[in-house]
Amino acid sequence: MPASLVYKFVLRSFPCTPYELEQLYKHYANEHAPHCDQVVTYLLINKLLLVAQKLNESLLDKMMWALLYNPMYRDLQSPIWGDEDKDFIVPRHIPTCFTHIKEDGTTALRVMHAPDPSQPFDLEQIAQYVLIFGRPGLENTWQ
Repeated sequence: MPASLVYKFVLRSFPCTPYELEQLYKHYANEHAPHCDQVVTYLLINKLLLVAQKLNESLLDKMMWALLYNPMYRDLQSPIWGDEDKDFIVPRHIPTCFTHIKEDGTTALRVMHAPDPSQPFDLEQIAQYVLIFGRPGLENTWQ
């Protein structure tokens, strides 16, 4: 991926505060910003908006509230003009332990089963299961 200023504004790879979100949006709206930065910023804001829309309101933090309820972040104009704009975005590799090849030759995600109770010290399996299905954490109090 080309050198990008996007992650100068969002140090943890995604905005964690309304200020970081606003800085990210300003970079997206800057007509002098590199086109690849505008594409990455657009995709990042849209993906975060989709996540925020699916969460229960009690789980939203201040950044997500700003994203959902500030009209500036909705209906962003797509800077993606064609497939070449997506070429520099490398899809993340899914480890083969999470996939299997079906009879027709296509790859599918492996269904994760609950940890085996006879192996209580298989912490990796338990942690993966809790992270994927348990939704750990308390109600968000940073509202």
